Amino acid sequence: MKRTVTVIVLGVVAFAAILLARLPASWLLPRGNANFSCASVEGSLWSGYCSGLTVRGAALGDLTWQLRPSRLLVGKLAAHVDLEHPPAASAKGDIEMSLGGTVVARNLTASLPLDPTLLAAVPPTLTGTLYLDLALARVTGKGVVSDLQGRIEAHDLVDHSGYVTPLGNFAVTFPGGGSQPTGTLQDIGGPLAVAGQLVLTPQPGYDLSGYVTPRASATQALVNAIEILGSPDAQGRRPFGMSGTY
Repeated sequence: MKRTVTVIVLGVVAFAAILLARLPASWLLPRGNANFSCASVEGSLWSGYCSGLTVRGAALGDLTWQLRPSRLLVGKLAAHVDLEHPPAASAKGDIEMSLGGTVVARNLTASLPLDPTLLAAVPPTLTGTLYLDLALARVTGKGVVSDLQGRIEAHDLVDHSGYVTPLGNFAVTFPGGGSQPTGTLQDIGGPLAVAGQLVLTPQPGYDLSGYVTPRASATQALVNAIEILGSPDAQGRRPFGMSGTY
């Protein structure tokens, strides 16, 4: 009797696994939801493709995913994802979500333009390209970045408010760990010499501070803008700081 019950249970489990493996992704992903939708869906629950992904009104591109079934055994939804937004944006990495809503990304790389339609916090007068290379990023269910390890670079920043003013290239490097993710800010070429730090706070928010010095290649408009920050120190640096929430 015990053997018969075991065989029946194993048979039911195997049937359920086969059913889930062949379950069309289009049965689960919405096409007309106001917060999340796909223009079309192909493949299965485990391996699928969503074209025309839209999240809260932002058109993000085409998403491909490959689920990790073994992570379901520990109550986590995990997948390798690849997002393409022609012609300039792309992202890929290993994403995992727990039952509490915490999202963990590993081996995350991305390239995307500073576009307010993709990044709502970006001023419409600022252009450039953002590059991410993150070994780890952890975001709680409340949207707080609780851990970050890797590097974020902003290239070819240009301010279009009034004069067209090139700002240069910058990077923030996060070592990981600590109670609040803290990154080292530095320029990587351009008209401004910059050094400082970026702290991600639990509001969720950020504190940015440091020193800036114009180089010989800085335009007069940029030099004038920096002078508003106050008097320079003995090394010719002027302090800056800003904070906010997101």
